[in-house]
Amino acid sequence: MSTVNLSSPASLELPAFSIPSTSSKSAAVYRVDKFVVPAASLEAFMTRLRYVHAILVDLPGSAQRHILSQIGGDGEFNVVTFLEWADIDAMTAAVAHVQKRFAEDDFDPKKMVADLGIRADQGFYQKA
Repeated sequence: MSTVNLSSPASLELPAFSIPSTSSKSAAVYRVDKFVVPAASLEAFMTRLRYVHAILVDLPGSAQRHILSQIGGDGEFNVVTFLEWADIDAMTAAVAHVQKRFAEDDFDPKKMVADLGIRADQGFYQKA
């Protein structure tokens, strides 16, 4: 297994992830984040998600960016984001770019999540 270390802000934070030996470094990489957002925090959080997604629009290898809001069902997560990159290299470059922008903008995603009372479940994925 290959391991890529990412020490990044909370919105892209995972200490490390492994690429299964059945996966390819050239295969698409997906980021799926699920959030439980209190109603009082929803507008502020959605504004910040749009800010993050706008940073990704023109990056090489950025294939899809979706912010989804739950409209039905009994699941606890009311906001989901879905990102797709062409491959591991594009995803790694995107994470570095976003980290740089967060630092330039003095934005701390971990603090924002805590301040807004949000609970998150985040991960990187490849097709099984």
